[in-house]
Amino acid sequence: MDFKVFRLAAAAAATVGLFGLAAPASAQSNVDVSVSGNFGIVTDYVFRGVSQTNEDAAIQGGLDLTAGGFYAGVWASTVDFGDTTDAEVDMYGGYRWEAAGFAWDAGLVGYTYAKEPAFADYTYAEAKLGVSRAFGRATVGAVAYYSPDFFGVDDEATYAEVNATFSPIDKWTVSGAVGKQWLDVSDDYLTWNVGVAYALTDDLAVDVRYYDTDVDNAANYEDRVVAGIKVAF
Repeated sequence: MDFKVFRLAAAAAATVGLFGLAAPASAQSNVDVSVSGNFGIVTDYVFRGVSQTNEDAAIQGGLDLTAGGFYAGVWASTVDFGDTTDAEVDMYGGYRWEAAGFAWDAGLVGYTYAKEPAFADYTYAEAKLGVSRAFGRATVGAVAYYSPDFFGVDDEATYAEVNATFSPIDKWTVSGAVGKQWLDVSDDYLTWNVGVAYALTDDLAVDVRYYDTDVDNAANYEDRVVAGIKVAF
């Protein structure tokens, strides 16, 4: 196991342990546990405005476990960085709660890469803190991520985003986000996206989304429209 991911797993375990000790015994004995999964295909895997598949399609899927406010999961996608790397596997965990009408989410995310070249230093971890609030059919939120050793650059990085979703009628959802990636080694950049999703069934949905950044003359940062279909189980 990569040392950075080992540190992430240790921190996540410690966090869960602390929350478990703090919870009342009666709450611990009545926790609802659920397992869910998802599988999908997208015409391009875009992460923070940047294509992770060299503008090609990707196959993606994940599994999630929730127990009360705690959650943990794994998610994977095919990638193409122009080298031997062919898949991204993310592991994450955290705790969600509500306070003063707001929904909060604190967690850790580890990003690992199958067949990553020894010199690449792609694998990294991030701490996450998010907050959102619902207003009728709309929800607005913000989230921030911090990594002490970011993807490929071996230095600190921070990402912050504001986002919103709105469901005008049943089965339809419009959503968008504006974010900024701060990097110590290379230039910071802005990214944004807006899209619409339609629920074909209770478990199957399609999404069409427009992505862009303020980076010029870099193909993987250029504006694009991405379509995807996902099934939940």
